[in-house]
Amino acid sequence: MSKSHLKVIAGGRVIDPMSGVDCRADVYIEDSKIAKIETGSLFSKKDMKSYESGECFWAEGFIVTPGLIDLHVHLREPGRESVETVASGALAAAAGGFTAVCCMPNTTPPIDNQETVRFVLDRAADASVKVYPIGAITKGRSGQQLAEIGDLVAAGAVAISDDGSPVESAAVMRRALAYAKMFDIPVVSHAEDMSLSAGTHMNEGYVSTTLGIKGNPPISEEICIARDILLADYTASRLHVAHVSTKGAVELIRYAKRNGVNVTAEATPHHFTLTDDLIAERFDTNLKMNPPLRTKKDVESVIAGLQDGTLDCIACDHAPHSTEDKDVEFDLAPNGIIGLETSLGLAITHLVKPGLLSWSDLVERMSTNPARIMGLDGGRLKKGSPADITVIDPEAVWKVNVDKFRSKSRNSPYNGKRLTGRAIMTVVNGRVVYQAV
Repeated sequence: MSKSHLKVIAGGRVIDPMSGVDCRADVYIEDSKIAKIETGSLFSKKDMKSYESGECFWAEGFIVTPGLIDLHVHLREPGRESVETVASGALAAAAGGFTAVCCMPNTTPPIDNQETVRFVLDRAADASVKVYPIGAITKGRSGQQLAEIGDLVAAGAVAISDDGSPVESAAVMRRALAYAKMFDIPVVSHAEDMSLSAGTHMNEGYVSTTLGIKGNPPISEEICIARDILLADYTASRLHVAHVSTKGAVELIRYAKRNGVNVTAEATPHHFTLTDDLIAERFDTNLKMNPPLRTKKDVESVIAGLQDGTLDCIACDHAPHSTEDKDVEFDLAPNGIIGLETSLGLAITHLVKPGLLSWSDLVERMSTNPARIMGLDGGRLKKGSPADITVIDPEAVWKVNVDKFRSKSRNSPYNGKRLTGRAIMTVVNGRVVYQAV
């Protein structure tokens, strides 16, 4: 990993939806912040001679964006350091073009108190990218008693969630939303009605029936989202819906937004690129996640939600597991896949290249909106802003090879897939933390 500090990224196509910039420009960096942006790119290759090695990057043919932010990752530390740590997850994030990530609280022990928040932040102090902890809604993530939300925020938590488990009690969720409002943070909902989904292993439908696997019905997700939208409206609080996967869920969120509810939502790459019929073809446990892969109709609806802004952002739900844990019968395998190093490539390949999203739309979904939702100091390229920058080669064609990943884990269903577009440089506070060879 390079330790160099950049002074200028010159000649690239700079895209910053928040500032309305989409043109050839030079980005100048000073003291870890954006010093200025000169549109039209007055810089030339000859000017590079006046800089020391590593201080200038010629970005002609590349896209320069605010640093990408993923607001839903699992770094497994504390408790499962064998599959991922804050440090290794940060390396994976940097390789994927992310300058910041928000880590979920379903660790062992969970991030449900000040000490655990501080532990994560201590581990993140020397990490490649910025790491923002999300605290638990309830103590032990048990869904019963609220965690000390004020203490979590004071220690550095940027949101609260019991992700991995739903808050089954409407009364508890109502109180969580009310408390979170006091601190102006979102409550991140893992939407699932366990009375419908407990003991299930894939989407309920034709494929699950033919395979004889107990299925998770779409209404499990949709019932919980409807409840949480009503609670957010009632408490006038901020709700963020994680990993939206069904057509009905997208429609509920769209309706809520049109009626003024303060709700935001995310989609994962696997929910806009993969369908449940692949399980019948491969029976690969790397196709098992929660929410499960759904149908083509659901995938189309998730993409439509990203297009019209119903779904505000793309988040990969990076969930590392060991090869041993995944190499079992489908019913026994844990849910989840890694995604930090494939998220951008999948979004470019499946959304930008087919013309479903513009480049500006993609930057908004992967940088601007995540920063806004979590209240992070990033998501834009403006004088005085942190020099968190991602440089993308939009035409790079590459094959996913999990053996070369920076993550400690290898549980990806995309191994061997050819993608177009990837990050070639990631810059955090003006320092190059990743550069493609």
